[in-house]
Amino acid sequence: MPELPEVQTIANDLIAADVIGPTISGAGVFWPRSIAEPSPGSFCRRIKGQQFTAIGRRGKYLVFKLSAGDTLLLHLRMSGRLHLVAADTPRVKHEHVILSFDDGRQLRFHDPRKFGRLTLVKNPGKILDRLGPEPLAQGFTTRALGLSLKNRRRMLKPLLLDQTFIAGLGNIYVDEALWEARLNPCRLASTLSKPEIKALRLAIPRVLKRGLKNLGTSLGSGETNFYSVASRRGRNKDQLNVFRRTELPCPRCQTTIERLVVGQRSTHICPNCQSF
Repeated sequence: MPELPEVQTIANDLIAADVIGPTISGAGVFWPRSIAEPSPGSFCRRIKGQQFTAIGRRGKYLVFKLSAGDTLLLHLRMSGRLHLVAADTPRVKHEHVILSFDDGRQLRFHDPRKFGRLTLVKNPGKILDRLGPEPLAQGFTTRALGLSLKNRRRMLKPLLLDQTFIAGLGNIYVDEALWEARLNPCRLASTLSKPEIKALRLAIPRVLKRGLKNLGTSLGSGETNFYSVASRRGRNKDQLNVFRRTELPCPRCQTTIERLVVGQRSTHICPNCQSF
C-alpha cells in the first residue's frame, strides 16, 4: 500500500506534469465501486468542465482542489496508481476511472485489486478531519507525541498504523521507524520513557524523509507494486534496514533480523536492537 512518501511522490509528479490548469473535458467510470461518492453518473457530470487548482496530500489521500469548489480525494489503498497518457493510448486492464483533459491527455486510475476509492465532495473535512497529525508538520513535536502516547494501552505497531493517531504511516515506515528508535513493536505505548518518545519522534520523520528523497519504496516488479506517475520505481528499497530483510544481518549490530506478526501485520525487527 502506498504510504506518505509514495503518495507525496505522486502529487509531486502530477504538479510537475502541469495537470493543474487544463480543463477536464470528460470522465469515464469502468468499475462503479471505484467511486465512493457521489454516484458514478453524478461524479462524471460534476467533474466535467472543472480544472484542478491545487494538488496535495493529507495522510495517504491525494487531494485535488477543483475550480468549482469541489475536492477530489483519492485513496490508492493496496494497488492503486495513476497513469498520465495521451488520449489515444489504448485503455489497459484495470484502468477503472479516466479523466480526459482538453490538452489531449488523460489521467487514468489503475487498480488491479479494486480497493482504491475516489470521492468528490464539497466538504473534504468530513473525511480528512478524522486523520491524526501529519508527521512531517512542525506541530509534530516530542511533547505532542508524548501527550498522545500517554495512557494508550495499545502496542506501538498497531497504534502507529492507526491513521487517526498519526496520518500517513504504513507497514514499511513503521517497521523502519521502530528500528531507528530501537523500540520493540509490542511495547505498550504508555510505557515509553521521555528519551524513548524523543527517539521515536525523531525516527518517524527521518525514515519518511528518506523515503521521499528516494521517490518511495518499490518492493517488486508486479502490477500491484508502486510506480510513480512518471513510471519510476521508488529507490528506497535499498535503504531499508529491517523491512522484508528476514534472516539478513541487522545493519547496526549484525544480529539476524526476524519476522513477527503483530496486530495481524507482518513485522520485521532486530531482536537485539529492539529487545522488549
